[in-house]
Amino acid sequence: MLTIDQVTYDEIVAHARRDHPDEACGVVAGPIGSDRPARFIPMLNAAMSPTFYEFDSGDLFRLYKEMDERDEEPVVIYHSHTATEAYPSRTDINLAQEPGAHYVLVSTRDGADEASYDGPVEFRSYRIIDGVVTEEEVKVVAAYSNQGDN
Repeated sequence: MLTIDQVTYDEIVAHARRDHPDEACGVVAGPIGSDRPARFIPMLNAAMSPTFYEFDSGDLFRLYKEMDERDEEPVVIYHSHTATEAYPSRTDINLAQEPGAHYVLVSTRDGADEASYDGPVEFRSYRIIDGVVTEEEVKVVAAYSNQGDN
């Protein structure tokens, strides 16, 4: 199960809506071993495409170096689908290289009209390990408690 705080959930959805009709992408880092998304890091979709996302290799290198220095890891790797459901494509599955990460997909196909940006979105999370996709429950909490919400 992915447990995510409301602020981070809202930031991911807002990024997906803002970048629509192109796919948005980013990472939410957290302390190593915590499974707690803590630091929202929107990234540039270097492909600038409505059907594909690609992290800029230089940006990604800098991000991993920074996470290493901060004793963090990618807890959530997210991107949006602009015209299809929030389910990993074959390309998404092939690109999934972080077995410990939650892969979040947000579909803006029904919720990002240019006039309002407030329609419904699909927000779903998956584990992708060795090409096997497993959907998991998403629990949105107001804030994390000290007892651990993950």
